[in-house]
Amino acid sequence: MPLELAELAAGLPMAASFAMAGGITVLREGRRRSALNEAMHELRRPLQAIALVAPPSAEREKAFESSLRMAAAAVDRLDREINGGPAPAAIDAVPFRELVESAVKQWEATAFLADRAMILKCAAGDFELRGDRIEIGQAVDNLISNAVLHGSGDVAVEVRTVGLVVRLAVVNRKRQPASRSRPTVRGVRRRVSGRHRHGHGLRIVQRAAARCHGSFQLRDRGGMCEAVLDLPLGGGSG
Repeated sequence: MPLELAELAAGLPMAASFAMAGGITVLREGRRRSALNEAMHELRRPLQAIALVAPPSAEREKAFESSLRMAAAAVDRLDREINGGPAPAAIDAVPFRELVESAVKQWEATAFLADRAMILKCAAGDFELRGDRIEIGQAVDNLISNAVLHGSGDVAVEVRTVGLVVRLAVVNRKRQPASRSRPTVRGVRRRVSGRHRHGHGLRIVQRAAARCHGSFQLRDRGGMCEAVLDLPLGGGSG
């Protein structure tokens, strides 16, 4: 009967055991990196195909382009995490209102399928921030998608200026915890979609706010949840 690698390593002298254990770790890490690179390759390929396909309609063109940019940036970050390399330091003129409108357009169909409405109110005019457009776009998209996927009721999205700060506020009702007595179709769908994993999107929002010298707060108002992102009109990344 063949011995397990761990059992074989345990029977060797200590120095040899450490060397063999290190070799096993390197082998496993190599296999993991190879698998991740294959998965990344399979993700890039359909994204490249999607990029060559025209958007479904003229009114959704900006939402389509914004989502595609964020997907490509996410793949690039995955590539750096796996294979190393410096992160790009991009400082752009960021059309904030356009990013918010694109994110709302992107998620309103998902809200509609759940019999929920998205209410957008822009009390601020057209202006530009200074920062990383992709990073700020990811923060906006995560705040809105978080309300759609993890909240309940209508989603209110408001953009307004407060002094020298532009404020994005996303408000929705909190979702009541589902009964754990038996699995439901909705629960299975949430597990398959990855919606049961919480916290990743909010960390992205916090990182984007910090880099722009802004702030992010998640406020619990009884049965309501309010996410507030403040970014200075001067922008800047640090």
